[in-house]
Amino acid sequence: MNRKFHLTVVIAVFAVQLSFAQVVAPGATLQLLADGFSFTEGPAADRNGNVFFTDQPNNRIWRYGTNGNLAIFMEPAGRANGLYVDQHGYLIACADEQYELWRIGMDRKVEKLAVNYRDSLFNGPNDVWVSPKGVLYFTDPYYQRDYWSRTSPDLAAEALYRYQDGQVTRLDDQFKRPNGIIGTPDGKFLYVADIGDNKIYRYTLRKDGTISDRQLFANQGSDGMTIDEKGNVYLTGKGIDVYDPAGNKIQHIDVPVNWTANVCFSGLNHDVLFITASDKVFTLQMAVRGVR
Repeated sequence: MNRKFHLTVVIAVFAVQLSFAQVVAPGATLQLLADGFSFTEGPAADRNGNVFFTDQPNNRIWRYGTNGNLAIFMEPAGRANGLYVDQHGYLIACADEQYELWRIGMDRKVEKLAVNYRDSLFNGPNDVWVSPKGVLYFTDPYYQRDYWSRTSPDLAAEALYRYQDGQVTRLDDQFKRPNGIIGTPDGKFLYVADIGDNKIYRYTLRKDGTISDRQLFANQGSDGMTIDEKGNVYLTGKGIDVYDPAGNKIQHIDVPVNWTANVCFSGLNHDVLFITASDKVFTLQMAVRGVR
């Protein structure tokens, strides 16, 4: 083998291994935190690293504290799915029992933020992200639930929406089935998964809260998503796949369940990956931190 070519291959392999080491902490392994749930979803960490997550079939929101305490935070919980903690410490919840978007205080008081679009009920808000300016972006796919009386949607489009200053605006309806959503901490970019078409799209966020420049980021769908301090995007489904900001897949993390629904960064240093996966929740020590 040509020595120059061999050296190039060695450097390339080393670079890939280094990128892996920069994501997962050296020697870290997946830790089972708890099981016995029906289906876990929507993990969201507050500024102190405590995590809220949902068990939608059981209509509960759970809280896992940095002190190791796991307890039910709210029951019933509007069949909450995706969650996000905003800048003021409120829990934003996609409460699809009645197809609504909620704001929940730590006193468990509920404010219904968005309940319809142009007099039509939503399909079922699924996942939500709050920008640094406090603008809410959420996806609204249609998944028929066994606790609904309706059997068809009011809205034909499965779309991306914005909630800002009390108003709901449809931003994009060119999806088969939008699902996971996450944005960058500087408020410049928004990522949206079209799980129905196995695509991830990236948008530029304008200063007025609108979007532009839709670009294909990855040919892969995702349920929930998160992002780290290096701009790497974490996709879920069959385990976890990590993509760098350029859209290159840099790591796969196996999770021993049929479906990994969602993920966020947690812990006092925001360097513990918290993973909701079917009837279980896992943690994984990381070499990178999450961002808000």
